[in-house]
Amino acid sequence: MTMSYQTGFLNHFATEAVAGALPEGRNSPQRPAFGLYAEQFSSSAFTAPRAENRRTWLYRMRPTTQHGRFLPYGGAPLLTAPAAAHTSPNRLRWDALPLPDASVDFVDGLVTYGGNEGIAIHLYAASANMDNRAFQNSDGEMLIVPQQGALLVTTECGRMDVPPGFICVIPKGMRCRVELTDGLARGYICENYGAPFRLPDLGPIGANGLANPRDFETPVAWFEDRDEPCEIVQKFNGSLWTTTIDHSPFDVVAWHGNSAPYRYDLARFNTIGTVSFDHPDPSIFTVLTSPSDTPGTANCDFVIFPPRWMVGEDTFRPPWFHRNVMSEFMGLIHGEYDAKEGAKDGKGGFVPGGASLHNQHNGHGPDVDSTAKAMAAELKPHKIDNTLAFMFESRAIIQTTEFAINGGLLQSDYDACWSGFPKARLP
Repeated sequence: MTMSYQTGFLNHFATEAVAGALPEGRNSPQRPAFGLYAEQFSSSAFTAPRAENRRTWLYRMRPTTQHGRFLPYGGAPLLTAPAAAHTSPNRLRWDALPLPDASVDFVDGLVTYGGNEGIAIHLYAASANMDNRAFQNSDGEMLIVPQQGALLVTTECGRMDVPPGFICVIPKGMRCRVELTDGLARGYICENYGAPFRLPDLGPIGANGLANPRDFETPVAWFEDRDEPCEIVQKFNGSLWTTTIDHSPFDVVAWHGNSAPYRYDLARFNTIGTVSFDHPDPSIFTVLTSPSDTPGTANCDFVIFPPRWMVGEDTFRPPWFHRNVMSEFMGLIHGEYDAKEGAKDGKGGFVPGGASLHNQHNGHGPDVDSTAKAMAAELKPHKIDNTLAFMFESRAIIQTTEFAINGGLLQSDYDACWSGFPKARLP
C-alpha cells in the first residue's frame, strides 16, 4: 500500500488530486473548476487568534448539505457515558479487550471505559471493514492508537495507513472510514472535547527534542467517485445518529488549510532523559497536549514510554511512587512496561491491549518485584527496549462506565501487586 503525505505539524497545506481543481487567489470563487463546490471546514471559531485558527477549504463534488434526517442509531451498544455511580478512588487494571468472533466494524466495536468533561476514553476491537458507511464525530477530536492490526483510515482530506506504533488524529466533525489491513484490529481512542491537540512547549529543553513538527504527516488529496448508498453514522451530544446519502462522502478533489487529519510514527519521538541522577517527571514523554485554561495543567496529555537509555547514577530508575494531581489512563501497545511485571502463568499483569487507571491523588508506582529488582540492579547504562506504553493524562477525575467495572475484564487482584513491601528498618 502506497500513500502520499505532506509533512509538518499544522502547516497550511494545499493539495489537489486533479490538476486545476484548486482555485488561485480566492477561497470560494463564483464558479469553482469542474463544477466543484467550495465548502469551509472549521474546527475553531471564526474569530480565534490567527495562531489558533484552524480551518480548511474543501472543493468537493457535492456539498455535505445533501442528506436527509438523522435518526437514532442502534449499534455500538458499549459506546456509553461514564457515571459517578461506577467511579471510585480505587486503582484499576483490565485484561486485554477480546477480539470479536462475529463481523464487527470499527464503529460497532467501540467500547467506552471512562471519561470526564474534557475527554472520553474508548477501546475498539474490530473484525470487518466499514463498507458503505462513514463515521463523523461531532463531539470531539479523535486520537487513535492502534495496538493490533494496521488501519487504513480514509478521510475527506485523503487516506492514511496507520499500523501499530503509529497514531492518527481526526479533527472534530470530519468524516472517516476505517478498514482493516490485517483482518483484525484492536486499539485505543482518546476523544478530546477540549482545545485541539498540539505540540507541547519545550521550555528549557530548547529548540529540539520530543516530537518534531516535520515528522507529522497529513494526507494529500484523494477522492472517491461512487454513486451508491452510504450510511453516515454521527456521534452528536453523546449519542449516535444515522442517515444515508446516495454517494460517497469522500469526494473532496482538492483542499487547502490547516484543519486536517494527521499521523505520526511514535518511533520518531526523541526521548530526553537524565545523565546524572533521578528519574525525570513523565512530562518529558509528552507527544501532544490539549491545554486548559490553567497554564501548565492540561485537559489531556498524550504521553508515551518508548525504548530509551537509562544512565542515571545512584538513583532509582523506574518511575517513582507518586500521587498526582492528574488522572492517568495507561495502555500497552507491545512489550512489557518497566514499572510493572507482565502476566504470570498467562493471567493478570499489565498486558498489550489491556489498560490501567490511576485517578488523581491515589498512590501508585512500580510493583514489589519491579522495585526489588531496581533497588538491587547494577547501575550500568541500560536500554529499555522492545516496549511501547502510553498514557492519556487528564486534570479531572476519569469516571468509569458500567462495562469498565462489570464487563468481566477488570482484574480483581490489582492491589496485590503492591502488597509485601518490607518495612524500612530504622537504627
